[in-house]
Amino acid sequence: MQNSTGTIRNVRIPACLSSAPAVPAGPDDLLSCDLLISGGTFADILPAGTAPAEMPDILDGRGRIVLPLFADIHTHLDKSFIWDRTPNPDGTFAGAIGAVDRDREAFWTPDDVQARMEFSLRCAWAHGTGFLRTHLDTMGAHGEAVWPLFRDMQARWAGRITLQAVSLVMLERYLDPESVRIAQAVAETPGGMLGAVIMHDNVTSDRLDALFGLAEEYGCDLDLHVDENGFPDGTALEQIAEKAISRRFQGKIVCGHCCSLSRQDSERQKDIVARVRDSGIGIVSLPTCNLYLQDRKHGATPFWRGVTLVHELAAAGVPVMFASDNVRDPFFPYGDYDMLDVFSRCVRIAQLDSPVGNWPESVTTRPARWMGHNTTLRSGGGADFILTGARTMNEMLSRPGAGRRLMRDGQFIEPGIPDYDQLSTEQ
Repeated sequence: MQNSTGTIRNVRIPACLSSAPAVPAGPDDLLSCDLLISGGTFADILPAGTAPAEMPDILDGRGRIVLPLFADIHTHLDKSFIWDRTPNPDGTFAGAIGAVDRDREAFWTPDDVQARMEFSLRCAWAHGTGFLRTHLDTMGAHGEAVWPLFRDMQARWAGRITLQAVSLVMLERYLDPESVRIAQAVAETPGGMLGAVIMHDNVTSDRLDALFGLAEEYGCDLDLHVDENGFPDGTALEQIAEKAISRRFQGKIVCGHCCSLSRQDSERQKDIVARVRDSGIGIVSLPTCNLYLQDRKHGATPFWRGVTLVHELAAAGVPVMFASDNVRDPFFPYGDYDMLDVFSRCVRIAQLDSPVGNWPESVTTRPARWMGHNTTLRSGGGADFILTGARTMNEMLSRPGAGRRLMRDGQFIEPGIPDYDQLSTEQ
């Protein structure tokens, strides 16, 4: 397809997502703009109604909201879409671990993993994701096979979704001399990062030193599963922040989940948030999965929400992001790699409204920056964006799936969401 050349008139862009020279108006801080597109880029972004009359019209946006491509910074492609064949019998965290272990042992051939990863990416692509980071179980035969498979996937999806990957193992694994092989596989992979599952009951200084030491030796950033529990007597997050500060770690660190931070007393919370800020760590909150798993007891109504302190962290200057996490697997049986749906749910769960403010950054430009890309809608930037069917933030969050159109490289495309019958997970 050839790039479109012309004007998309009368659209609205959240002010936090654009450098357009227009004045935000109304409670949603939306910029009313005309988009001038040429050769796959924004030739200019002008105040609505000021685009040159001689420019041909591509369409009238009718005041609908435009967003940058989504950046889904925490996912699990190798686990996705196994719920139907291996559900989680009791919905608990332990039940999820057991179910995934059984499914991995029974079904995870390279062909099976590749087919499910491909299906997942087709979902993400159709919904408007341009950047995606996945954690990959790096253990046993699957751990040996998944990294070359992922590199092949990166090459196939280049130009559509930029992919990054993280090794997912328990923290103590990095004391094993064999952990060097993990670091080598990660370092050989563009955008590869070292990762670990870290909790208050398995974090030790020597284990963190081993992990940080490998990251420094191989030039890797860190992306960690942290405190995915409700322990009230301390957090691993604080110890990670202190280690990053003491070692003067130069790479990026992202910590996902961080649920138990909300279970500490208020003074400890303030201290931990300050240490996280000082360490330069970014936080990825994953409320959909955590709300499903945390505080689950058979026959009892859940009380604790399992959500980390997103407002307090953001107020302290800590970068906060949201992501899909698990999709239709034993950790979370729902989802479809639709980041607008994820964001809509996060607004409700974490009360990100009244006003929504800068929170749209948390699923678009902010995680994209952490992944090394500038997706701010700007003159000279790539004409890659989502035209929603909504005119206000409330409309967008109330009906996230309606009327969405995707422009890539200056061309409207219709990739289509894949049907479930295109992926058979029944064995």
